Amino acid sequence: MSSGSLDGTVSPVVTPVTHADAGRCEGATDAPPSQPLLAVGTITWFICAGRVDRSDDPRRIMRMVRIVRGSRRSGKRPPSSPYHPAMATHPRVVSLLPSATELLCEIGGESLLVGRSHECDVPGSIADRPVLTAARTSGGSSAEIDAEVRAVLGADDANASLYHLDVERLIELRPDVILTQDLCEVCSIDLATVRGAASRMDPAPGIVSLDPTSIWEVFDDLLTIGHAVGMEREAEARMVALRESYWSAVDHVNPYIPGPEVLFLEWTDPPFVGGHWTPGLIEHAGGRHSLNAAGGKSRQATPEDIVAAQPERVVICPCGYDLEAIARDLPALRATDWWNALPAVVDGDPEAIQLVDGNRMFNRPGPRLVDAFRWLVAWLSDRPEIAPAAFPAISLARFDADAGVPR
Repeated sequence: MSSGSLDGTVSPVVTPVTHADAGRCEGATDAPPSQPLLAVGTITWFICAGRVDRSDDPRRIMRMVRIVRGSRRSGKRPPSSPYHPAMATHPRVVSLLPSATELLCEIGGESLLVGRSHECDVPGSIADRPVLTAARTSGGSSAEIDAEVRAVLGADDANASLYHLDVERLIELRPDVILTQDLCEVCSIDLATVRGAASRMDPAPGIVSLDPTSIWEVFDDLLTIGHAVGMEREAEARMVALRESYWSAVDHVNPYIPGPEVLFLEWTDPPFVGGHWTPGLIEHAGGRHSLNAAGGKSRQATPEDIVAAQPERVVICPCGYDLEAIARDLPALRATDWWNALPAVVDGDPEAIQLVDGNRMFNRPGPRLVDAFRWLVAWLSDRPEIAPAAFPAISLARFDADAGVPR
């Protein structure tokens, strides 16, 4: 097997099976305590674990190699454990970020969760955990929410925040680890507020800030959380499974045919186009997203910019909106002059415009991003068989035909 890379990031090396690895050739899928999974010769591990056969197609073997050896594509590494070594075996965790809560539960750490944000709602079994945050905005239409957000963030008050944190309740919970973010001040409680609360605790908890800008960094975050709570092996196993699901979808994308231009609306009034991990997902799924670069923040786009891009496909997926909330704002969106100038609208393709539950998919950088990606591949590459079951999306044509969101 060549040590070259098919995707520019992986350089697999075939290593012989050592005596320490021999016990794993009985089909075991977990590495022994003395031999972490990523340290084993990757191709050898797959053969020993029964994941591939020596006679398998080399492309399949290399895809499996990318799944494991590519887990560090972003260049990040988990930091040293944020809690003291003398801490209890089962750390007390507070998550103030919905995606972090999902990642923690994905690796089997739900029992460690002692507190959450008001937006942490998946899985439903965590509903009994104390809620520590609340939104300061009152809601309304997209335009009204945007105006309220701009008023708060544009205030002269240096401590202005869109969210309230119940600091006293947080202190009472005595967390060992707090999961939070510093990526978007609109999406969740800000890091400065969390640090201020943690400074009042003795001993001070470890703060893990997750700020991914790509799906690769989301995979890294899974490992980071696993390291922070002492569940490294569980996190590694889930990362491998998620990467396998991702790469199996990539195999259905034709890289030699230019895909359609996609308008991904992360907000509708005013229009904001997708940012961070979303442009990369669209490009990897076979589409083009010229209105924003992969890794960049979501940005407000002018009607002129949007029309000039000539999008052939549109995803309406406002941050934090479910399908019913999207439906409420649709009339205002469709009444704009620029909407009716888009090829996706004019050409009449019934599948060209999709409404997607933003509260469940795309907006949260957690494990369900893989489901969102598989749906994108199915939609853009016309491979419906790989779309996740019951994915929360509906075409605009079906929405119109059903006179709303189906119950």
